[in-house]
Amino acid sequence: MQGAGFWWGVGLLLLLGAATVYYYNRLVFNRHRVAEAWSGIDVQLKRRSSLIPALVECVRQYMSYEQGALQALVQERMRAVQLADSPLGQRAPVEAQLGSQLRQLFALVEAYPELKADSQFRELQGNISEVENHIQMARRYYNGAVRELNVLVESVPSNLLARLFGFAPAEYFSLDDPNDGQSPKMEF
Repeated sequence: MQGAGFWWGVGLLLLLGAATVYYYNRLVFNRHRVAEAWSGIDVQLKRRSSLIPALVECVRQYMSYEQGALQALVQERMRAVQLADSPLGQRAPVEAQLGSQLRQLFALVEAYPELKADSQFRELQGNISEVENHIQMARRYYNGAVRELNVLVESVPSNLLARLFGFAPAEYFSLDDPNDGQSPKMEF
């Protein structure tokens, strides 16, 4: 009888060890998936920032009366570039404001038909529209990865390992203003 109890104990310990390894590896996998998803957003945000100077120069030639809008866009871009290595909580509001400034600029463009006809402007407008769509898709992927990690960090039994090994819930990429989630309106 004692021999059977010993083997039951060994089997239980092996099962507990296997469960620990399984949940730990899921936590690590999901943490890396969140980091990879954030990298995808980061690439698109940097791509958008790199297009803005060319857009400002193109628009500046036509919109001599709208210097305030252009300056605001340039300032938001500079803030976004300065926060490029900052955590999501600091960076997201600045990036949302940059998107808002882009929408305002494209709304002003409606009053300048000769600018809308410029081929360089149309190309830049198309590129920025494409980047905005990629940012939106990357944001959805990131938030899905965050959800998966956070479920593991907060649910039993993986939450025990998460606390033990220092896994913390990740922060969602959310927008304060729902209009910030919309791509700029771009008509050709």
